[in-house]
Amino acid sequence: MSGDAKPANRSAALVAHGPTSGRDDGSKPFNARQLARIDEALTLSSRESGLTFSVYVGELAEPTRATAEELFEKLATEADGAVLVAVSPGQRRLHIVTGEASAPRLPNRACALAALGMRAAFANGDLTGGIVTGLRMLADSAGRTH
Repeated sequence: MSGDAKPANRSAALVAHGPTSGRDDGSKPFNARQLARIDEALTLSSRESGLTFSVYVGELAEPTRATAEELFEKLATEADGAVLVAVSPGQRRLHIVTGEASAPRLPNRACALAALGMRAAFANGDLTGGIVTGLRMLADSAGRTH
């Protein structure tokens, strides 16, 4: 699935970019509440599905899909069943990248539906809500681990 963004791993410190509204001190891309929501969604999605979800929020070099795939390759070497949701609000791009272990559980149709849900929230100015929605939809589509 295509789309641009920056990866935000389970560590809030890795979320590098985000919306300017709703900041606590003007220097952080997400406020503490938004980071907590994203972190919780990452943790629950990964725990429930057995896949390793990561989020990247920020600008992607052109071609954006290739850049998202490069980011995914770095992630995939460290995690089985990796899934990267890359979002670039400024470029209006969203990419969902899956690998060999995660692709069978997240077919293109499931990724497209998650992207549609995310874009609806993004269109309403809710970057955090879109990310959380997408992660939940992807985890639901992947199913539970056995």
